[in-house]
Parts: sequence; C-alpha cells; structure tokens
Amino acid sequence: MSCSDNNSKPKSMSRAKGWTAEVENLFRFQEAGYRDEMEYIQVKQGALIDKWPETGFVKKLQRRDDTFYYYSRKRECEERDLYKVRVYAY
Repeated sequence: MSCSDNNSKPKSMSRAKGWTAEVENLFRFQEAGYRDEMEYIQVKQGALIDKWPETGFVKKLQRRDDTFYYYSRKRECEERDLYKVRVYAY
C-alpha cells in the first residue's frame, strides 16, 4: 500500500490464499465497507487509524454511516472467511 497517489485505482484484484497480518487488516477494512487503508483515508479525509501496538492490527474503524467497528487484538479473519478478502495490486 505504498502508493504516492491517494486517488489511484487498483490495477488488479485477487483473493487471499492464506492468512497474514496484511490479510487480517484488509479483512477489517472490507468488513467496515472500504477497499483498503488508502480508500479509508481518502473517504475519511486523513483520519487516523487506531491500531493495536502489540500486533499492528486495526483497532477501530468508522463506517460510512458514522458507526464504529471495534476489533480485538487477536485474529478475527477465520480460515472460512479467507476467500472473501480481496487483495488489490496498485
């Protein structure tokens, strides 16, 4: 997700094949209704993203309808949910 242009669109999309910390955070963003961290920052106009210091996982996200999702410091994306996670290439 290191792209200098915040308005860039992904070039391709694939599904997650296995669990990683990146897949975990993508799962959390997508569960809250965003494509990834870049889209969240763009929509929320630079809002800071709370992360758990121990794991680096997303702690809290604000949905588009202004309600909040709170996440555990432990893994929440189970094996059965991996196929739902979209991984974008920029």
